[in-house]
Amino acid sequence: MGFASLSSGVIARIMNGDDVTKPVLQILAIKKINSNADAERYRILISDGKYFNSYAMLASQLNEMQHRGQLDEFTIVQLDKYVTSMVGKEGAGKRVLIISELTVLNAGAEVKEKIGEPVTYETAAKQDLVAKAAPPVVAKKEPTQSKTNNNNNNNNITLNASINAGMTHPISSLSPYQNKWVIKARVTSKTAIRTWSNPRGEGKLFSMDLMDESGEIRATAFKEQCDKFYDMIQVDSVYFFSKCQLKPANKQYSQLDNAYEMTFTGETAVQLCEDADDGGIPDIKYNLVPISEVSGMENKAAVDTIGICKEVGELQAFTSRTTNKEFKKRDLTLVDMSNSAISLTLWGDDAVNFEGHVQPVILVKGTRINEFNGGKSLSLGGGSIMKINPDIPEAHKLRGWFDNGGGDNIANMVSARTGGGSFSTEWMTFKDARARNLGAGDKPDYFQCKAVVHIVKQENAFYRACPQSDCNKKVVDEGNDQYRCERCNALYPNFKYRLLVNMSVGDWTSNRWVTCFNETGEQLLKHTSQEIGEALENDPAKAEEIFSALNFTSHIFKLRCKNEVYGDMTRNKLTVQSVVPLNYKEYNRHLLKELQELTGIGSSSN
Repeated sequence: MGFASLSSGVIARIMNGDDVTKPVLQILAIKKINSNADAERYRILISDGKYFNSYAMLASQLNEMQHRGQLDEFTIVQLDKYVTSMVGKEGAGKRVLIISELTVLNAGAEVKEKIGEPVTYETAAKQDLVAKAAPPVVAKKEPTQSKTNNNNNNNNITLNASINAGMTHPISSLSPYQNKWVIKARVTSKTAIRTWSNPRGEGKLFSMDLMDESGEIRATAFKEQCDKFYDMIQVDSVYFFSKCQLKPANKQYSQLDNAYEMTFTGETAVQLCEDADDGGIPDIKYNLVPISEVSGMENKAAVDTIGICKEVGELQAFTSRTTNKEFKKRDLTLVDMSNSAISLTLWGDDAVNFEGHVQPVILVKGTRINEFNGGKSLSLGGGSIMKINPDIPEAHKLRGWFDNGGGDNIANMVSARTGGGSFSTEWMTFKDARARNLGAGDKPDYFQCKAVVHIVKQENAFYRACPQSDCNKKVVDEGNDQYRCERCNALYPNFKYRLLVNMSVGDWTSNRWVTCFNETGEQLLKHTSQEIGEALENDPAKAEEIFSALNFTSHIFKLRCKNEVYGDMTRNKLTVQSVVPLNYKEYNRHLLKELQELTGIGSSSN
């Protein structure tokens, strides 16, 4: 049986810097050099029949071929894409061949033997190289007008020389075993600057995701590099990067398909690419998912979607109980052509600056799904992208749909907190809820109604809870400025307030007492639990002002209904799952729909 012919003698040329197109070589051995699964790499002994090279490595995306047994001993392959790079200190390093794409021509099980009697290219090829090797590529020694702001001059010279010589590396070929490389990549996302403070010190950082035609990688800049590069680097622009440190990726913070991530150092150089349109760097890709499909996706998954911002919530500010740091957020309601709506939470500057937009098209990439009581919502976190009124076909189509009344009949509220697994909570009056004996079954029932707040009890509206963020157990006052948490089995010098507000609400059929826990209580009373607890204990006049402001206000309540036994008595209890302000347009549409169902008028025209 005939086998593919090896490209005799090319290894010496390749390792000297020549660009040899699709050489055919034979694998003589392959060895795993890292047992860490997240940074698994393979070193191979490869031959052209005349010379062999023991300093060759597979890029991580080829690991699967090795796992499937496609790269066994004696396999003949064609190198479709590769680079060479120096590893180690200048003057004493080794040049390594890194293979990022290859094609198997003949399986090792078919070939069964070594072809030729190859020797190491480093010694036997020395004389041959003198006569045959092409002159090395030298960067033009023209004065360079570097456009890299605030970068070290020596690093810029090296970077510019590599750029001028066309010596850039694909992201997929990068590994900690290289120290001389330049990549050309598009910034697909950039986080806000985050700060930290601990007993070891304090600092700041920001991260970005980079992409080229071969793959993606996360890069992070700390402290001085954070100040140096944050304003310079912009999302969707293309840059040259060099002199970054590579290490195994922390998958807790990055979901990119790359075993490594980059950290900026004092030697890192970054330069804007002026010819990005002709550079072969792909545009940012969006895997847009209809809002209706988000309901079936996993909690904490990342998703790309697009919708019309139908409603804009108020800017909210709150303080973390653990760090005492202030946070700001704003909730938007997005709708799309799947007749579904979902809540999107903006944070920090995005939340503060989102004003003045009249029902714009919002595109988000990499936003996180959060699940609570059966409802799904989106959160724009670090690494996410938000674009307002993007100039893409999907946005223009969505705008035409909405402007022609497409958002008037949204039936699927993906963010509805139903707790029962259904995303459309049934409208019901209090009288109907009693008539249908809701809450008498083994599982709770859920319904929503429009109701007015009549009475809000101040008595027992709070309790003192464990100060730990992941524990809300009521503490016991030890009487010596110490508070015991039985769950944590610990004493604390402080506590946190938790709300447990009871109030009477009514619709046009009857009144009911309902219970609000901490989050819904804070939302209705428009103060934090800490402020409410301190007012109730120390400032009765302020507490009266806070609670009386809620009287005679109308809201849409989503309620949990369940019979509970107290002693020998059974009581039907209603708990507020969520509350939203009354949107008269939406509520009137609901009433008109009920009238049509009762009378049959207008149903034939729908």
